[in-house]
Amino acid sequence: MAKTSFDTLRVLAIASQALGFILIITLETLMGDAARPWQGVTLAVMVLCALFLALARLYRRNKARKAMDRRLADDDDDG
Repeated sequence: MAKTSFDTLRVLAIASQALGFILIITLETLMGDAARPWQGVTLAVMVLCALFLALARLYRRNKARKAMDRRLADDDDDG
């Protein structure tokens, strides 16, 4: 099975970080110094998204590794 080069989690990570930075800059432009608390909230959400996506990637990698181990074990049993 060929491995695809498109990674949905990577795209989501890049998009969420880009959106967060755009929002931080927009808040600064529109609100000035009053934007600081909202920028902090935005940054916290960006970090939480990054952590969630990192956990999802780890889960996917472990799931794929376990499936590969099962296939290899089944192949060893057959031959």
